[in-house]
Amino acid sequence: MSKTVKDLMRKGLIVCSPGAALGQVAKTLTQHHVHALIVAEAAGAPLGIISDFDLLAGEWLSVDKESLDAMKTMTAGDLMTSPIETIEADTAVDDAAKRFLEKQIHRMMVVENGKPVGVISISDFVRDIAAQEKVKRGNVGEVMSDTFLVCRDKTTVLSAARTMTQAGWRSVVIVNSQGKPLGVVTGNDLMRLAGKPVSETLTVSEVMNRNLVTIDINASLQEAANLMIQNHRHRVIVVDAQDPQSFPLGIISSFDIVEEMARPGSIWQG
Repeated sequence: MSKTVKDLMRKGLIVCSPGAALGQVAKTLTQHHVHALIVAEAAGAPLGIISDFDLLAGEWLSVDKESLDAMKTMTAGDLMTSPIETIEADTAVDDAAKRFLEKQIHRMMVVENGKPVGVISISDFVRDIAAQEKVKRGNVGEVMSDTFLVCRDKTTVLSAARTMTQAGWRSVVIVNSQGKPLGVVTGNDLMRLAGKPVSETLTVSEVMNRNLVTIDINASLQEAANLMIQNHRHRVIVVDAQDPQSFPLGIISSFDIVEEMARPGSIWQG
């Protein structure tokens, strides 16, 4: 049986009122880790949708104090897109994808029997594609994340912290100008700065853990687990043992291994 929009959508609606200030909209988006909110009166029908891109447009339009003051008086109702694009919950996934591409939009409200029941976005399609990855247990290269945060050693701590927050990641790999891995900055490394004013010139090279722990891409998961335990690390950098000075190939974390154990079909689930 082919999948439908109902299988992929995020159930329920995260709502703000049309009178919500833009600052409150930004706060709600951040709290729920979403890119858009449905605008609606209490217990009323949805009026529109406001996204993080709408807020970005407002931010860039505020080029001086006068325009900034004007923007501060605006509300979700002023910036929302209306009417909302809707899609039936029983729409086939491939048909839904075609509509997204044709309309060049990022999300739609899902309706069932005339009532809104959720939202589907491009991220939901991507998540479904990722879920199709076959269960593997061979080695580090098959389980590691080959998408990871990386920055130069001259990057400021404030910039790195902001990027980690935005991406929802707890670590960033530090490299030099040639791409050679130098170390890792984790949330734990930044904890000693908590509650203190952080200098705008403080760089990641000054706070990173220089005790670089790496593992070859062809190493076994048991080797990776042992390395983490021995070095008290939750994540290690994956490299090519034949060329360890080159740009990192990925990063493997304790969560990657646990996630592999939790996959349907894993020997741990048999």
